[in-house]
Amino acid sequence: MKRKLISTTIFACLCCSIAIAQQTEKKEIDWTQELTKRVNVHGYEQAGFTFKDVNGYASNTFQLYRTLLWVNCDITPRWSFRVMHDFSSKLQDVYTDFKVADGLTIRFGQFKHNYTLENPMSPTTLELIDVYAQSVVYLCGNGSDPLLGVQYGRDLGLEFSGELFNKHFFYAVAAMNGQGVNVKDGNKYKDLIVKAETRVTDGLRFVVSGQLGKGHAIDSSIYNPAIKIGDNYTRNRFSAGGEFKSKPISIRSEFLAGLDGDVESLGAYCTVKVPVCKTVDVIASLDYFDKNTDVSMEQTNYTIGLQYWYFRKCRVQLQYTRCQLGYAKDYNNLQTQIQIAF
Repeated sequence: MKRKLISTTIFACLCCSIAIAQQTEKKEIDWTQELTKRVNVHGYEQAGFTFKDVNGYASNTFQLYRTLLWVNCDITPRWSFRVMHDFSSKLQDVYTDFKVADGLTIRFGQFKHNYTLENPMSPTTLELIDVYAQSVVYLCGNGSDPLLGVQYGRDLGLEFSGELFNKHFFYAVAAMNGQGVNVKDGNKYKDLIVKAETRVTDGLRFVVSGQLGKGHAIDSSIYNPAIKIGDNYTRNRFSAGGEFKSKPISIRSEFLAGLDGDVESLGAYCTVKVPVCKTVDVIASLDYFDKNTDVSMEQTNYTIGLQYWYFRKCRVQLQYTRCQLGYAKDYNNLQTQIQIAF
């Protein structure tokens, strides 16, 4: 996997070098300075400590959540390339963007899809140590749905997106495999993912998104026992939500629904961030999700915590979560995390 990352990065840099070399035929350009402008390297690490007491059994562990490195290459003013690797898991992003016009960009490759408000957002900016809401994790393929497996909210496909009406409206339409990262499609069907976002003001936006498709089960699931390994099944999703950001407070909330075969799932969350000073925020979140509404497999998480920004994108977090389950005993979850990013 590391060889793939290195070779893909070298390929991207080579594309940039060729583009620069073509320009040098027309005018004198500092090759090294131009390459530095066009190739940007970023990364972050998130690690922490977790304590749980599930069913009377206490456990604690240090954890390495994510260690990511990515390279962005601007081959031309309209054409760019990106490769991202998580060293704690696998290759995640490999895609190219071509900007046809101000309101149309074509993206091809493996990337985060645009279903839900939260999924396209970076873990470095989201407030919770667990990052995404339960419903986003399950319905976007971030790991808790056994039928789809751990796909990090990503897929392989082709997307058309853009900003219209003086950037007050954003749209995205994508055709994707529906199978996740680093694998080919498990059936002949493609998933359609659509998002529409209205930006009322700089700090207020409303989003609706949906997904229509056919899943191909890679494992069995206690949440959906009628679907067997290798089955093709209906997999549809819907979400609607909004986000408000201002200096005194920020709020993000969303309603989500899914249909996998004949099983319906419902979820909703609301996360609030209140700065108490320039570098310290209070975080509160209410997160509800029911994996199967027919048998009430719901869980509600109540989270309260603090985060301290000690340098730009770097922070330390402390959060307590009370997890209430409709099918088992409630339990406590205490987490800390340090984030280093550049």
